[in-house]
Amino acid sequence: MSRTLLLSGALIGVAALISAAWVGNGDLPTWGIAAGTDLDVSLVVICLSYLVPAGLTVIAAGASDERSAATVAAAGLAGIGLGVVVYVSVGFAFQSGGLGLVSDLRGAATLVSEWSPLDIAWGPGWGIIGLDGFFLMGSPVSAGLLRVILFQAVLAATAVCIPMLALARRLSFLALLGLGLAFSVLIYPIYANWVWGGGYLSRLGGTVGLGHGFVDYAGAGVVHALGAFFALAAIVAFGLKVERHGDVAEPPPVHFPLVAVLGAFLLLLGWFGLVLGDPVLSGNVSQERILFNVLLAACGGVLVSSLYAWFVTGRPDLLMVVRGMVASLVAVSACCPFVSGWGALIVGAVAGLVLPLSIYVFEAKLRLDDSASSLATHGISGLWGLIALGVLADGTSGAGWNGVGVSQYLGVEGQGVSGLLVSSGFQPDWPAQLYAQVVGAMALLVLGLGVPWLALTTVNSFNRRMARARSGSEIAGEESPGETWVSGSEDS
Repeated sequence: MSRTLLLSGALIGVAALISAAWVGNGDLPTWGIAAGTDLDVSLVVICLSYLVPAGLTVIAAGASDERSAATVAAAGLAGIGLGVVVYVSVGFAFQSGGLGLVSDLRGAATLVSEWSPLDIAWGPGWGIIGLDGFFLMGSPVSAGLLRVILFQAVLAATAVCIPMLALARRLSFLALLGLGLAFSVLIYPIYANWVWGGGYLSRLGGTVGLGHGFVDYAGAGVVHALGAFFALAAIVAFGLKVERHGDVAEPPPVHFPLVAVLGAFLLLLGWFGLVLGDPVLSGNVSQERILFNVLLAACGGVLVSSLYAWFVTGRPDLLMVVRGMVASLVAVSACCPFVSGWGALIVGAVAGLVLPLSIYVFEAKLRLDDSASSLATHGISGLWGLIALGVLADGTSGAGWNGVGVSQYLGVEGQGVSGLLVSSGFQPDWPAQLYAQVVGAMALLVLGLGVPWLALTTVNSFNRRMARARSGSEIAGEESPGETWVSGSEDS
């Protein structure tokens, strides 16, 4: 208990220092920076976004019992460190090695290597993986490129935290680090390249005429759904199940309610920084609209999830309310610049409603041992946000997104990303944009779930055969899957 509270106090201090940057009439403290140099507000926003993985860690620790809270918190912090280090080393190169082909960002001109099996000219239309920028070697990294790396590193860290928090109570620490490393190197940066690095999903509008290509503004799919379905792949491959009696799913207890609430507020504060912090995209959308939509979606998710919990159990379950807010934030991250305020409220409310239903299916019916409810909170909500964009995008924002419709789109000047329900004066982009979103979601499931499940199942099968060979008895072959890595069972 004391260690968890100490961690929470440290995070409060970090939040206070960051928030203090805005105290006063726009004047920012220099914190020891050379005289005459002001700290750029955009850097403060990027720093604020690091509260997102911190908030997720605090929520997961608050939902754990006293015995496992420290283990969960340590796994979250290790995930943050692993995600940042691996991204800076190789992840940035895999994701943004061809950034200079699709962006005029200062310093990105040297990043022009995008490999594709279909296009010999480094794949500007069908890119699969970047090949420039490993270990930030070569020409000096510009300040603009460093901003991109600082921001993208927190997204990578958040994505790594999701499966590590989900599996922290069931796998050994070394197994967690191994899974996190594999995800950081082989899964996350490749899919991020497809969506944000000029890869083929982002270019579907220009190559096959599917709207503005696959759109995921702040990582509902790239970060959250990808991490959650990677966790599902490990859960299924290792056969991690929970033991329950009957089909009635009782909400799990919140052992440290104050810590869970603190994590929710840290998360919301960090999310404001997350949706505003991208140096590559910030000039193409309305920042005021983004913040307004994020706030509305969060409120919608909180209200619907709390009402559902009250209707089912007779009381507003705290953990369900907190996770409802997280689910709504995840969902709206895909579409917050492109939908109206009412659209954002619908996105958040639906995410808050789908959350408890998904938890019931995954945990009560399928018996999947997902102690952090990452599949429902991040996975299903992330997919919903991606699909919702194809329906609710109103066309008023995102003109020229992914290089499509720079001057006009569908015969309308200034029309941006559009779905079915567009604003007056704009043309519906139906069902082209929805098709692009579905293609992106299917690619996510293949890379984030199918490929890891196949690889982990193969590794686990090999591990079991080796265990039988070492023991030389039939008993070893009857033990639970992944016996070397699973640290113990836990009913939840």
